[in-house]
Amino acid sequence: MQKGIRLNDGHVTYLGLLAKKDGTRRGCLSKKSSDNTKWHTKWFALLQNMLFYFESESSSRPSGLYLLEGCVCDRSPSPKPSLSAKECLEKQYYFTVSFNHENQKALELRTEDVKDCDEWVAAITHASYRNLATEHETLMQKYLHLLQIVETEKTVAKQLRQQIEDGEIEIERLKSEVTSNNEKIQTNPTAAPSEDDSEIKKIKKVQSFLRGWMCRRKWKTIIQDYIRSPHAESMRKRNQVVFSMLEAEAEYVQQLHILVNNFLRPLRMAASSKKPPITHDDVSSIFLNSETIMFLHQIFYQGLKARIASWPTLVLADLFDILLPMLNIYQEFVRNHQYSLQILAHCKQNRDFDKLLKQYEAKPDCEERTLETFLTYPMFQIPRYILTLHELLAHTPHEHVERNSLEYAKSKLEELSRIMHDEVSETENIRKNLAIERMIVEGCEILLDTSQTFVRQGSLIQVPMSEKGKITRGRLGSLSLKKEGERQCFLFSKHLIICTRGSGGKLHLTKNGVVSLIDCTLIEDPETKSDKSGQDMEHLDFKIVVEPKDSQSFTVILVASSRQEKSAWTSDISQVVDNVQCCITSDNPSFCFMFRSDASLYCDDVDIRFSKMMNSCKVLQIRYASVERLLERLTDLRFLSIDFLNTFLHSYRVFTTADVVLDKLIAIYKRPISAIPARSLELFFASSQNNKLLYGEPPKSPRASRKFSSPPPLAIAKTSSPNRRRKLSLNIPIITGGKALDLAALSCSSNGYASMYSAMSPFSKTTLDINKLYVSSPISSKIPDEGESKSDRHLPSPSPRQVPMRERRPKRSTAACLWPAQVSAQEATLVAGQKTVNMNCDWFPGFPTDQRNGDKEFVIRRAATNRVLNVLRHWVSKHSQDFETNVELKMKVISFLEEVMHDPELLTQERKAAANIIRTLTQEDPGDNQITLEEVLQMAESGKAEPFENHSALEIAEQLTLLDHLVFKVIPYEEFFGQGWMKNDKNEKTPYIMKTTKHFNDISNLIASEILRCDDVNTRVAVMEKWVAVADICRCLHNYNAVLEITSSLNRSSIFRLKKTWLKVSKQTKTVIDKLQKLVSSEGRFKNLREALKNCDPPCVPYLGMYLTDLAFIEEGTPNYTEDNLVNFSKMRMISHIIREIRQFQQTAYKIDHQPKVSQYLLDSSNVLDEESMYEASLRIEPKVPN
Repeated sequence: MQKGIRLNDGHVTYLGLLAKKDGTRRGCLSKKSSDNTKWHTKWFALLQNMLFYFESESSSRPSGLYLLEGCVCDRSPSPKPSLSAKECLEKQYYFTVSFNHENQKALELRTEDVKDCDEWVAAITHASYRNLATEHETLMQKYLHLLQIVETEKTVAKQLRQQIEDGEIEIERLKSEVTSNNEKIQTNPTAAPSEDDSEIKKIKKVQSFLRGWMCRRKWKTIIQDYIRSPHAESMRKRNQVVFSMLEAEAEYVQQLHILVNNFLRPLRMAASSKKPPITHDDVSSIFLNSETIMFLHQIFYQGLKARIASWPTLVLADLFDILLPMLNIYQEFVRNHQYSLQILAHCKQNRDFDKLLKQYEAKPDCEERTLETFLTYPMFQIPRYILTLHELLAHTPHEHVERNSLEYAKSKLEELSRIMHDEVSETENIRKNLAIERMIVEGCEILLDTSQTFVRQGSLIQVPMSEKGKITRGRLGSLSLKKEGERQCFLFSKHLIICTRGSGGKLHLTKNGVVSLIDCTLIEDPETKSDKSGQDMEHLDFKIVVEPKDSQSFTVILVASSRQEKSAWTSDISQVVDNVQCCITSDNPSFCFMFRSDASLYCDDVDIRFSKMMNSCKVLQIRYASVERLLERLTDLRFLSIDFLNTFLHSYRVFTTADVVLDKLIAIYKRPISAIPARSLELFFASSQNNKLLYGEPPKSPRASRKFSSPPPLAIAKTSSPNRRRKLSLNIPIITGGKALDLAALSCSSNGYASMYSAMSPFSKTTLDINKLYVSSPISSKIPDEGESKSDRHLPSPSPRQVPMRERRPKRSTAACLWPAQVSAQEATLVAGQKTVNMNCDWFPGFPTDQRNGDKEFVIRRAATNRVLNVLRHWVSKHSQDFETNVELKMKVISFLEEVMHDPELLTQERKAAANIIRTLTQEDPGDNQITLEEVLQMAESGKAEPFENHSALEIAEQLTLLDHLVFKVIPYEEFFGQGWMKNDKNEKTPYIMKTTKHFNDISNLIASEILRCDDVNTRVAVMEKWVAVADICRCLHNYNAVLEITSSLNRSSIFRLKKTWLKVSKQTKTVIDKLQKLVSSEGRFKNLREALKNCDPPCVPYLGMYLTDLAFIEEGTPNYTEDNLVNFSKMRMISHIIREIRQFQQTAYKIDHQPKVSQYLLDSSNVLDEESMYEASLRIEPKVPN
């Protein structure tokens, strides 16, 4: 038998008493026993790397000892209390000490104070001899290094002292020599002037000139060497950063001045009038601390100007020291920002206030900017300071006296910036709604509802109902119909707004342009009067049937430009309709009970943090969360917010992988019970037990887990009414007519079986959309269509118009409130002329009637299936590039969906939905039939490019716009995450963004080279004016990227310095240049360019650098993960909103015919000069004039 290890018991006891007296950490902790789950309170004392514990604080001898060398100490989440617990324990905080070998069980401890818990974890983590030894070794290395430096400095100092002494001796010798020479000159008589004096004077003069020339040349070489040195380059960049900071600060102070003088002070006076349009409290709430912030930055700006006046000596650290103590003022402003915008939106409902505010905003100083824009400027100032400090530190040497102060200021500003980014993220929706409301000439009061969430916007063609069957392919694609029927559509969480674009970019509401989504039914694939008309529409149209309670029903028919755009619109509209139904149900007592019973929906925990804002399902938005909690929210069967889904699908690859997401969906499908939170399951099954006592044993589920075999035949009764052959759709039809799985309502019903049947019965007339989304695909014939059996074509056939919306909408009651799982409005989509299906028990094939009525597990499985198919539908339709670039992922999804289709429990409509997702993955979308960038480059390589004179300005503008959009549209959105374009390996991380940057520089270089190639001044002026005309045409084509390409080339130093050339440029051309430069100016974060983008309809090519600057602001100010390793989902939401705007412009193509000769010229780099050659050419054209 192995003997135990012997210890010096007396010395251990002595060390225990020493730890008790002078230990690093002492106190009471609860320790979990090793043989059971009981907890015992002990008194612990930590001494170096030994942890002693005593029975009590008064014990004179330790009860045990733990050696902590090599252990790991971590916080652990609180275990969920057992159902059998008799009393509710107080909040406990747990941590474990794990030892790095298998035979030792981890030590589990807990405390009642979170601060005490954190201090214990920190103390145990640092209680390691190895760490101390490593730190000691590091300090010794530093000490030896410093000692070596000191010795070197001493040696150098000694050498310098020796040189000084030698110099002094040499000076004394020279002085004595000079003295002796002077004495000799005085003693000798003056020599007679010789004939050679004049020649000697000439020689000395020449020698003097030569010496001066040699000294000047040497001095010039020294200066040029320094100018080209890295240190001088760094100082130049540092000075440039400071000068840019001065300009930005001046602009910011001006913005604050406008906010205070044009809005705050006039509104204060208005609040004191006899009939005030606003109260003083509301003024204070909207403009909290605005005046104080203005005074603070006026002081900061004056100090910065004083530092610039003492250039080149720039000392900035003390300026930031002045700013840092005032950050609490900014914190109050930030925390009030959301409330401020809500109060502003509420006040705008007062017509007098709205009229007065428009008068203030019409002042010339405001430059058409709104009040909420000025209120948001302070939110972006701290991130701007952080970027400036990053740049300053990058060009500040490590030994610089200011470096430590600048780093300290940056750290303090970053703490405030994280709070700011969260607030900006949460209020972005309110600002977006107010901006759109201001663009609508007639106004739109529903957008003043701060609970409205913006989802999507874009251009669609509205077709009058009377013309639905008459439009031909040529008519549909004609410019006349697009001009007459083009609509700017805005989708919100409660309404769809349909507008026309007027002059000046303003919007006008159309007749019935405000569509309440609670009253509408989406028909993704409306039946046409003839096959020919269906082909003419190319299946790009969808219909919205609106049946309001208090007015006559009407129908809106919209046509998208491509199948991908149609799929994105219909999926978002369907999801939003589902969220609207979810919001209605949230007022139901059963929903409130379910919400209150699940604290994970609103209480912060170690793995999730919530913001103050509600999402479209009236559930708190996630601010930070672990990957597991995000995946749990994605698959929560009770609700699925459209804004959460879109943000998740945009950003998931930052914190996880596509395989993990797909595996989670597959797991939810195979184990649906795991999609229900534990607390909801407890309520659910507890109610089930009560129902057993009242109504007997409910029927068992025929399958505890999913098994796959051939699907059973459908048990649908035949009728004599004929029906046309129905086609496949991507829709996921509803199984019981609701929206999300309300377990509370399901389980709290007075009768478990009757409640299910009563919940289904109101939907017995719900029509299922099983139309085919893409009819013309050759692959469609390869996928079986189980719904096209003989029995499927003999169903009852009342049209949706015969069933009022009020009757089809679910009845919301406590006893019967069942919303199976996000089987959303897209799953409840009605089809014109389609036949209705009775949602009775016969609709569930393969199960006895009584068994299906009472099987709650069956309902959960149906809900899980619909959720999985719903998420896959959004993923496949909106993010097809994920599957195009990852063939393995694509095959995995197809394999899973084929497995789903062979599930015998699967409903017919679910099987068709899975088949449609497969069809979307396997068939090729014809898209917009636009030429690709690769084809353009291939054509440009063949043949010789024609000169600039052979092409008209219109041809160049059109082809430049086509090229810019082709380069811009292929940028995948994943490149916008992580600032990859600023990293060392940017060409590998963001190849398409770098190609866009290269294309911008190549075109700019081409324009400058074309101008400088002309030796004749008149020819040069003609070339410049032609390029300005190209820029103006590009502006009309909404190609703002080309406008900036041309204006930036005209502002190059090699062209800007050509004064004689600019004198001959016409006044009209100069006016156009000034207008274009003002349009694309970076002043105010590209405020003019943003306004132009807001007022134009796609197609459009924005300047990518503007969005990259916005993304850099977000990335620099906030990390992807918090200190607790939680995903910063607020940051992902902000980035997702920027990507949403970029993709809006990427998806709409230009209808411009490709002209190979013009594109050959634009892509020809053989005659393009580099920067140095351009300046040399400029000097050759107009040499420098000597001062």
